[in-house]
Amino acid sequence: MDLEIIDLIRRTFEDLPDSRKPGNNRKYRIEDAVLSALSVFFTQSPSFLDYQRRMDKFHNRNNAQSIFGVHQIPSTSQIGNLLDPIAPGTLYPVLAEVGGRLYTQGCLKPFVSVGVTLLVALDGTDSFSSEKISCPCCTQQTLKNGQILYRHTRVTPVIVAPGQSQVVPLPPEFVRVQDGVDKQDCELAAAKRWLTKWGAHYAPRGITVLGDDLYCHHPFCEAVRAQHMDFLFVCKPDSHVLLFEWLDDFTRTGEIQTLEKSRWNGKQRMTERYRYFNQVPLRNSDDALMVNKRAKIFRES
Repeated sequence: MDLEIIDLIRRTFEDLPDSRKPGNNRKYRIEDAVLSALSVFFTQSPSFLDYQRRMDKFHNRNNAQSIFGVHQIPSTSQIGNLLDPIAPGTLYPVLAEVGGRLYTQGCLKPFVSVGVTLLVALDGTDSFSSEKISCPCCTQQTLKNGQILYRHTRVTPVIVAPGQSQVVPLPPEFVRVQDGVDKQDCELAAAKRWLTKWGAHYAPRGITVLGDDLYCHHPFCEAVRAQHMDFLFVCKPDSHVLLFEWLDDFTRTGEIQTLEKSRWNGKQRMTERYRYFNQVPLRNSDDALMVNKRAKIFRES
């Protein structure tokens, strides 16, 4: 990684707010706690920190110190005590800045794909869920058995590309409880907030937003286009009845265009058949967005 980026990350960690009172024990620095937590993601071992502490005890040196610059490794509980009070949004600007520097330095050229754009995949993921433990920030979901599931969910945008095993994370957006709002927040609403916050920042780089059927929703598609981005969303027959009726009608008249490609997957030859049609309405209204429909079918040769 570029030394300037490393220095940016370290300076950001050093400037994170410290909620400890002046008289409290300050043996461990905030940046040591953050770097120790970050280091866990660079190993497959869940006991990484304990292993590093033992290395330090017997060899007076450890990887956390030599690679990440950690002065002293806090315990797992100490890391939680130091980092829990810090709002996640504190780190969003540096996350965006790191992605920006990767872009300007040409590191994202291998990710340029469909329509000479960067593909940003949106998806929701739970960071916590429980039927017994909750907090004021939890959203609630009623299960089929009548129990309430308490959740912390966030939309996690990442830059992806075909053939690339790595991804570039972008600032997330949490599904959250909102004061004064009767309707509970949801993944789609969080994704709209993300577009509002970050659309102008990322759109000039050329962005195509990816998502599942949840995102193929007319108002959300309009929100994407309002940010001067393209979209490539999954759509299902039961949620996009009109669109598939159009597809069926043009299939009967033979106006659907088809493209076939053959490839070897290492075990057998596969034929990929693409059916596509341009300018079909996303919904049944006069102001409907006109979109391009594509279907992909695999078969063994």
